[in-house]
Amino acid sequence: MGWIVAVTALLFAAPASADRIKDLGGFQGIRSNQLTGYGIVVGLPGTGDDNLEYTVQTVKAVASRFGLQLPPNINPGLKNAAVVMITADLPAFAKPGQKIDITVASMGKAKSLRGGALILAPLLGADGQVYAMAQGNLAVGGLGAEGKDGSQIVVNIPSAGRIPDGATVERAVSTGFADTPFLTYNLARADFTTAQNVAGAINLRLGAGTAQAVDAVSVAVRAPVGADVRATIMSTIENITVDSAEPSAKVIVNARTGTVVINSAVRVTQAAVTHGKLTVKIDESQRISQPAPFSQGQTAVEQKSGVGVEEERRPMFLIESAPKLADVVKAVNAIGASPADLVAILEALKEAGALKAELIVL
Repeated sequence: MGWIVAVTALLFAAPASADRIKDLGGFQGIRSNQLTGYGIVVGLPGTGDDNLEYTVQTVKAVASRFGLQLPPNINPGLKNAAVVMITADLPAFAKPGQKIDITVASMGKAKSLRGGALILAPLLGADGQVYAMAQGNLAVGGLGAEGKDGSQIVVNIPSAGRIPDGATVERAVSTGFADTPFLTYNLARADFTTAQNVAGAINLRLGAGTAQAVDAVSVAVRAPVGADVRATIMSTIENITVDSAEPSAKVIVNARTGTVVINSAVRVTQAAVTHGKLTVKIDESQRISQPAPFSQGQTAVEQKSGVGVEEERRPMFLIESAPKLADVVKAVNAIGASPADLVAILEALKEAGALKAELIVL
């Protein structure tokens, strides 16, 4: 069964399972922030929005920055311009003057942004403040072409592109890590055992009482106030190795692709399984009926159908108790079921109490 994939999780007790704390989560407040903006791309080779009203309004607003007032009764065709939304991630500790990448996507009916240039546009945070200014030439991976008869071809997505280093940071985001009462470390995956292990490893390195597990995700760490001192402590904590807990037993089944993922915590108790298939075959054939000479008959076509039912019979298969992942995989492979049948078998094993795992069907 080549489509069965077994993923073995890290074992808690084995020395090889030791992970760096920085790989298990991150400190609260040290994260990126999403920025969005609205702008216009110009210089397109006739693939823009044309005369959409909000495109015209945007062009007039851009022109007014330079003291150019277009008559209100003029509605120019703008096939070389397109209004766009701009998105970017502002990394933690990004300082004014640093560059960040931006993504630009068309809002209107522009067919392609290839060859366009973004006019200076502000990027706003969730609080409505300007944190960066964006501008530059787009790099578009998509391509579109259209013939005069209406036929067209589109490769990838030509209505969206990126500008590497396309925005300049104008405002820094305060993380507050230098003066908060505690440093809070959050695990990426909630687990009480791992949280206790992280707190214990920190206390072993920095002294008893330094860290305390608050819940299954957060570990509070006592640290002196001050950015330089806390940066040193956080660097030390991130590189401490700790044994992460064994994950909960799960079997993930994607019935559409036929992929089964089983982690190392899965256990199977003894059970008996029988598996067979019922196949219905319908054979359609045609026979030519030729009349005898001088019979005044006509040549006719007769339809002939054959319907049959075949049932594949297999003896009941015994699945032994499997304390190891390799045994579980061997037992599943021995069943010889298709992906759709395997889902039904696993669900039945779960209902029978023989599968000691959470079954997730995608």
